[in-house]
Amino acid sequence: MNKRLSSTAGRLVRTACAVVCALACVLSVSACGADDEAGKIRIGIKFDQPGLGFKKSGTYVGFDVDVAKYIAKSLGYSEDQIIWKEAPSKQREAMLQNGDVDMILATYSITDDRKRVVSFAGPYFVAGQDLLVRKGETGINGPQDLNGKRLCSVTGSTSAVTVKERFASKVQLMEQPGYAECATALLSGIVDAVTTDDIILAGLASASRGRLRVVGKPFTVERYGVGIKKGDTKLASQINNAITEMIQDGSWKRAIDDNTKGVAYTPNAKYNPPTPTEGEKQ
Repeated sequence: MNKRLSSTAGRLVRTACAVVCALACVLSVSACGADDEAGKIRIGIKFDQPGLGFKKSGTYVGFDVDVAKYIAKSLGYSEDQIIWKEAPSKQREAMLQNGDVDMILATYSITDDRKRVVSFAGPYFVAGQDLLVRKGETGINGPQDLNGKRLCSVTGSTSAVTVKERFASKVQLMEQPGYAECATALLSGIVDAVTTDDIILAGLASASRGRLRVVGKPFTVERYGVGIKKGDTKLASQINNAITEMIQDGSWKRAIDDNTKGVAYTPNAKYNPPTPTEGEKQ
């Protein structure tokens, strides 16, 4: 073999070795990632909703978190076998369809549109749209009192639009990226009220240490479900059994009370506690 051929062959061998090494590294990392999730359950929650799903110093707290832990335990998983993943509203369906999570508990309302692409278990709670105001506010007792007032909701939410279209056409709308920002605007006097589901507002009121209050007159019905992959009736039945047990043994009510401390909040008794039967049939 001449020197030129020998040199070419050497380069080919070195290139091949480099490719093999690179693939080995990639596969090793992938395998490690898979091992990290092996034998665990992946649950999507909100990370930025006080009282429901909130990431706090590396831990996760809130009513959705408590329900998720109870369901996981019923399915045979301990708390250290739960992998918490952030589930922003716009990404929830994709996360379930792609298999990024096994279930989602993130103030996820059961709707016919969503049921076309994912399935639900539950409901585990029935919320209603309400208003959050400053503690001393006496002029706002419902959405009909918002004409001429400044109302805050989150960008992309339909809550404020519902108020404007159904109750107060002259309300001034302000959007913020999150409900924490809305609560800050309310406390500082920039807006007069915040609107979204009552239990979300109760969490914000609890975090305000008595400076904010929920009006307590819900005007919509929102059935919070556990999002799961489309058609998984077996898992839906297992989750529903866990929710039923949580309600019956008192854990459900304790979770509500613990996550709305300091707030005069009572879930709508007409719908709560709910009867979870969703998703058990195709």
